[in-house]
Amino acid sequence: MIDEDLARERMRPGGHPPGLRLYLIFLLCVAHWTIAGLDRRFHWSDTVPLSLRIAALAVFAAGLALFIWAMHVNRFFSSVVRIQQERGHQVVTAGPYRWVRHPGYAGAIPAIVASGIALCSWLATALGALGVPLLLWRTIIEERTLRAELPGYAEYAQQVRWRLLPGLW
Repeated sequence: MIDEDLARERMRPGGHPPGLRLYLIFLLCVAHWTIAGLDRRFHWSDTVPLSLRIAALAVFAAGLALFIWAMHVNRFFSSVVRIQQERGHQVVTAGPYRWVRHPGYAGAIPAIVASGIALCSWLATALGALGVPLLLWRTIIEERTLRAELPGYAEYAQQVRWRLLPGLW
């Protein structure tokens, strides 16, 4: 069960309606699924081997599970980058945040790439991959904001060295 202030934050981050950027991301998702469906119907690029589709489905499920786990553990997980002072924002170190500082993005990125493959569409995979640089950019912006404005985050970043992938970044 999600408490009322958390539900309000996730539906209207900072008390404001979702911005244009969130609507564009939503449209990218809809386009991704639409292209995948049309690709299967008209066979534009639906040559993904079954074994690769099954592997991609497993990667998608694991990425989505990591994303949901991060959202469940972090009551400050929001669709906009901001410090939620009115909600007592603090550093979260539980769950997947013990290993990487941005596990939501660490799960979303492979899920985005794998979803087009799992749906048997190289076109949808290419379209979904457009979301990867957006999430990497968002990770950088969020990291800067948290370091500059959230008390204790710099110390946490020294303890948990990796942003997305242990040993890499």
